[in-house]
Amino acid sequence: MIEITHHDEVALITLARPEKLNALTAQMRRDLAAAVREHGDGKSVKGIVVTGTGRAFSAGEDLREAAGKSLFDEVELFHDMTRAVLETRVPVVAAVNGMAVGGAAEWTLCFDSRIGTPAAEYFFPENHIGLSISNASSYLLPRLTGARAMRLVLDSARLSAEEARAAGLLDEIAGQEALVETAIARVRHWSRPGTATAVHLTLLRPPLAEVERAFAVETEAAKQVEETGIAQAGMRRFVEARG
Repeated sequence: MIEITHHDEVALITLARPEKLNALTAQMRRDLAAAVREHGDGKSVKGIVVTGTGRAFSAGEDLREAAGKSLFDEVELFHDMTRAVLETRVPVVAAVNGMAVGGAAEWTLCFDSRIGTPAAEYFFPENHIGLSISNASSYLLPRLTGARAMRLVLDSARLSAEEARAAGLLDEIAGQEALVETAIARVRHWSRPGTATAVHLTLLRPPLAEVERAFAVETEAAKQVEETGIAQAGMRRFVEARG
């Protein structure tokens, strides 16, 4: 589930499934895209912050739920979360309170800023599970990390907060207690009266046309790993290993 609260014209969207490390069900992904769109038109709030509860930002896709389902549908839900962020007219900031895994880690790549705690981690496990990356990360990850992107994906890399900052995945590290307020303060700073933030979001964000091309390629990749059987086999191994 997700929770939405408001803090002085900033919408705080919280992933609230801590008993499952905020793993994203299909419905949660729909709800996240809808919540970002609802608050992203620039009329109701000045910006959006997304965070998690407990020790994880999000463990990514709920693979127990996804096992046996069409990867096409699952990937398209992730893509729409990214599309929703890039369509907003307000700043969107990730407050990464703990581990960010797979599709959840990839989702933050399109955010305007990513702030983590010392406990934050980025983990891209897909390659060794037999899954393919999504959220336009085939385009966005190299945009942020340059030539490191290939190894991050092929190694199924797991990065600490400091490693993530050095790689360009985190912009800043804040204390756990100060994380959300630091992210909200970033939005407030960018949204002060007289700023041209809305214009610069349009100028500096990844072009939607390029992102849509990445979506299309990633959807085809998802079909390939599904057709070969390695994706479903990998998800079964993952689920069985965790009982």
